[in-house]
Amino acid sequence: MSSPRKILVAVAWPYAAGPRHIGHVAGFGVPSDIFARYHRLRGDDVLMVSGTDEHGTPVMVAADAEGRLPRETADRYSELIRSDLRALGLSYDLFTRTTTRNHARVTRDVFRTLYEKGFLVEQTQLGAFSPTTGHTLPDRYIEGTCPICGFPDARGDQCDNCGNLLDPVDLIEPRSRIDGATPEFRETKHLFLDLPAFAGRLHEWIERQRHWRPNVRNFSLRYVEELRPRAVTRDLDWGVRVPVPGYEEDENKRIYVWIDAVVGYLSAAVEWAHVRGEPEAWREWWQNPEARHYYFMGKDNIVFHTVIWPAELLGYGEGGELGGGRSLELPHNVVASEFLTLEGRQFSTSRDWAIWVGDFLDRYDPDPLRYYLTAAGPEQQDADFTWSEFVRRNNDELLANWGNLVNRTLTIAHRHFGRVPEPEELREEDEALLDTIASGFETVGAAIENARFKAALAEAMRLSSEVNQYLNDQAPWALVESDRGRAATVLNVCLRCVDDLKTIFTPFLPFTSQTVHELLGHEGHVAGPLEFRDVDEDGEVHTVLTGDYASWVGRWAPGELPTGQELREPRPLYAKLDKGVVEEELARMTAA
Repeated sequence: MSSPRKILVAVAWPYAAGPRHIGHVAGFGVPSDIFARYHRLRGDDVLMVSGTDEHGTPVMVAADAEGRLPRETADRYSELIRSDLRALGLSYDLFTRTTTRNHARVTRDVFRTLYEKGFLVEQTQLGAFSPTTGHTLPDRYIEGTCPICGFPDARGDQCDNCGNLLDPVDLIEPRSRIDGATPEFRETKHLFLDLPAFAGRLHEWIERQRHWRPNVRNFSLRYVEELRPRAVTRDLDWGVRVPVPGYEEDENKRIYVWIDAVVGYLSAAVEWAHVRGEPEAWREWWQNPEARHYYFMGKDNIVFHTVIWPAELLGYGEGGELGGGRSLELPHNVVASEFLTLEGRQFSTSRDWAIWVGDFLDRYDPDPLRYYLTAAGPEQQDADFTWSEFVRRNNDELLANWGNLVNRTLTIAHRHFGRVPEPEELREEDEALLDTIASGFETVGAAIENARFKAALAEAMRLSSEVNQYLNDQAPWALVESDRGRAATVLNVCLRCVDDLKTIFTPFLPFTSQTVHELLGHEGHVAGPLEFRDVDEDGEVHTVLTGDYASWVGRWAPGELPTGQELREPRPLYAKLDKGVVEEELARMTAA
């Protein structure tokens, strides 16, 4: 195995404006965790960071709807989201918030540096205001017909159909999502990021990224052909103050999420280093040309990570206060998933057409959901979640293949030997199977390296099928009576294969892989658990999601299962779901 690499796993920041549904975690959550867990098992130095985006305008709208202050709403949903992501097993090194002092300091440094270098210019634009309240109407809460593709429900900042960035004034027949009123547009001054100044460098850089998913690269190349300046301040009273004369003093001007949110990847790394007690450690990822940065999100966030954030990194250059004379690294890969729909319809939080992560995990285990979102998720094309397909994949694939292999092997071995049996001399078919399973570390690993998670999981399941077939052919349950030595050999081979497959499945199915680890008699954690920690910023305390990943005992390589090791009492990995689940869940959704 090669020397450890520095791997930054930068995961899109969910808005703290409500609970997250399974469509969200299909894009930013499960894929990023598979990738991070694999690289940790491989021995690489992983830094996986994100947090809740709490200055986004959706938080303000949610606060108004709930009769709360924005901070109260952010506190509530940050805690809820953090708990849901832990329950799903997302192994962040630091999952934090944008309402920290650290984040404000880093964001202001990046903003100030861009301004001082001439990449932020003042322009006047038409700002949208609510005729009902007189307040600024957030871009995302204005809908209308897209002037580019004609989609009738485009947002004021972006069209989800064609992916193009928009301004509210561009929309045909704009309307407020809050009350349906037609926005009033008034002239207001803002600072704009001069994206055209980076057009040449961005185009050249994107052109070289031939390892990106085709949809990401092609869309980004088209987008940089017609760049225009984008406003990076807004008329708001909730967010990071603008560190520029004439704006800093204005109570109603704040840095917009197009800088605030994406800077979070950097500020979270800086916070992680401080929490670790090594304040400069973040530089080993951000200012190291050998480090590799991977960003995970849904396709509606592509241009923020392939155009806007890279432009800000290029503009920041060798930096201001934070950079210290060294530039920051650009993304190596932008892993954007397509959209997940629900029973043939788009997820809609406003219409309560969603499956919330927390609700799902109250009724079902996390690994079957992780399995479904990987095997049938929107990796490179839109996909649909249906309850009938979830039940089928749980019963006919996950349980019938991998779960069945583990249960049969351990039950027979535990009943007849109680421990890992001593094998006789291995036959050709025994050696062949062990070699086949061992090769899975390379084949599955290569697919994960290339962000082909669906293919990686399919290969792991194929390997499990190979062991199941071997078990059927050798029939150790019959050999126990006629040839106990051969039965011991077959079960030894099967147990060793299960031990290796446990590790191969760990990035996808961390909870049940840990169960298999324990049933085989091992100690320690293959890859877990996660934990919450409080961070004190001069008396202001916030909670982060993290984990002690250095204590993991799993390694991405064939394991050593000692002969004679005592096996524990077997138990099923997965519950078989009754087909009545489908009707129950559909009834629950339609009643909501």
